[in-house]
Amino acid sequence: MAELKGWKELPLGAVVLEPGSSAEYITGTWRSRRPVRDEEKCTHCMICWVYCPDSAVIVKDGKVQGFDYDHCKGCGICAHECPVKVEAHAVTGKPGKVIQMVEEV
Repeated sequence: MAELKGWKELPLGAVVLEPGSSAEYITGTWRSRRPVRDEEKCTHCMICWVYCPDSAVIVKDGKVQGFDYDHCKGCGICAHECPVKVEAHAVTGKPGKVIQMVEEV
């Protein structure tokens, strides 16, 4: 049997030819849940922006404006990392955090 190569000896499997090409493709159409934000209770701490793997948190003048649903994949990291708790979310009515995940319609 042939000897298996280590990870350092494997050839590259893909190459990104042009930086920023992911912004060209709409990738949010297959998500099953989406984040919603209680705008009045959001402290604009930017933790959701820091943790979002898809750069789908829209920020303007240092404040969170919403989500880019064309690129958000609904992973829920923003909701999980949000530190601000609410007794009743303005959109869902549920207790929890300022960012909550809802079923995609």
